[in-house]
Amino acid sequence: MTSAIASLKHALRSPLLPFWLVVLLLPFGRSSEFGTFLCLVGTIVFVARAPQVWRELPGVRLLLWLLAAYIGAALISAFDSLAPGKSWGTVAALLRYLPLGLYACLAIRGERRLQALYVAVAGVLAWWVLDAWAQALTGWSLGGHAEAERLSGIFGARNLKLGPTLAVLSPFALWTARWRWGRPGLVVAFLLLLGPVLLAGSRAAWLCYALVALAFAWREARSWRHFALYCALGALVLALAGGVAWRTSSRFEARMQRTLDALHGTSQGLDQALTGRLDIWHDSLKMIAAHPWNGVGVRAFRYAYPQYAPANDHFMVAESCGVGEGACHAHQLVLEILTETGGIGLALWLAGVVLAWRAWRRVGAAARERAFPVTLALGVMLFPLNTHLAFYSAWWGLLFAWLLGLWCAGVYVRAEEVGDAA
Repeated sequence: MTSAIASLKHALRSPLLPFWLVVLLLPFGRSSEFGTFLCLVGTIVFVARAPQVWRELPGVRLLLWLLAAYIGAALISAFDSLAPGKSWGTVAALLRYLPLGLYACLAIRGERRLQALYVAVAGVLAWWVLDAWAQALTGWSLGGHAEAERLSGIFGARNLKLGPTLAVLSPFALWTARWRWGRPGLVVAFLLLLGPVLLAGSRAAWLCYALVALAFAWREARSWRHFALYCALGALVLALAGGVAWRTSSRFEARMQRTLDALHGTSQGLDQALTGRLDIWHDSLKMIAAHPWNGVGVRAFRYAYPQYAPANDHFMVAESCGVGEGACHAHQLVLEILTETGGIGLALWLAGVVLAWRAWRRVGAAARERAFPVTLALGVMLFPLNTHLAFYSAWWGLLFAWLLGLWCAGVYVRAEEVGDAA
């Protein structure tokens, strides 16, 4: 316990603080941009003190290439966007991710700092989880009263991002629990996170958390025999937890009933289970066919949607969406890239993935182990066979860029700076 507290204090007193603030302030909307601003200031200070250092760091070079792919796809799409003001404004806003990622690479150059940041993020997640459990038991949390169908926790009933955020960032909490308390700590942390993730009602988060569980199971097992055993035990735990939640939570029951509509064997049942996303995906394909090269423009999806949707489209008639407004984004990563940035954008994203994969393979097993939590977080966030929040939005895009910067720093940290956190 002492070493974990020491790591947390180190994160709060060291240059890690501005970068950590981005995650701490995520539930409070644009407040997280305060951390981004501090990272900008910190980057300027770092570069002013040592102008040559940042050019020599391999993590910086990797970051620049990956951000070039991410921002470049948006830039190319903006030239003939259907909503040019929105697209060009988005491209300009994406540039703030450059100093954010640079700050991570400049501030996190040793393993002790990397591990301290992992522990600090785990501390934030522990706060969110305790608050979510309080809301599950009492109906109230620091974010107010629970939403009718989902646990919202500290994020609030109008900002239903608790489930996806917990699931994506859960590797930091699970890694910290395993490092400090061994395998029993890992199991307890997994169960404590499981409840809020299930009750938050995001099925995309359920899949993300299942992928995280599989990755940690393989990390612990190191053999197919033990992996199969852990998976069987995990399936049993999930079945028990799901059964308890179904019996005790009307929110979870409602989400499961909607999910089971997919088993009716009809397109209407499947569409209802997917909350109308079949309409979005069908109309997305029309946009892709009409704008195959550079898309309708980054963040122009909602403006293009009414042009391609039929009059009876779910999102054109639903009052909850605003009658006549349509869907805001494609709700699926590959479709988002293709509809908003086109085939050129997808090619740039794939080039970035290949570059990141090659860098990850080259750094060696020890470096991959040090970067395991952030690698897993990015992996489940980008897992293509899932529904997604918008990766070019101000909020989810910020979390993605934060993880990307941390990953570029993490895979190249110096192992010799290990202290008592090793």
